Amino acid sequence: MLLTRVSGPRCRFQQRVLGQEHPDTLNSMGNLASTFRDQGRWKEAEELQVQVMETRNRVLGQEHPSTLNSIDNLAWIWKSQSRNTEALKSLFRCVELSTEKLAPIMFKTWM
Repeated sequence: MLLTRVSGPRCRFQQRVLGQEHPDTLNSMGNLASTFRDQGRWKEAEELQVQVMETRNRVLGQEHPSTLNSIDNLAWIWKSQSRNTEALKSLFRCVELSTEKLAPIMFKTWM
């Protein structure tokens, strides 16, 4: 269940009204995770961003741009904590997945 102790009132409201997997709910949760990161609240930021990433991965798939954005955001949370190995691994995975997914589309568009 996505309702956690770190979710803000808006996130909890959206989860209740729109549903736990609604894009607006996940966007609000991701924004709150970024705010926590900016405040140095690493554990809360990571916990919330992992929930967003896992939900988007399950609902949208790992190559969806929103899922990739969630992975990228989690990597920056880790980078902010000097967890560079984890951050780089995730960032490289994002590049790999986006290249696999977007390269054929971009090539076709340029032709």
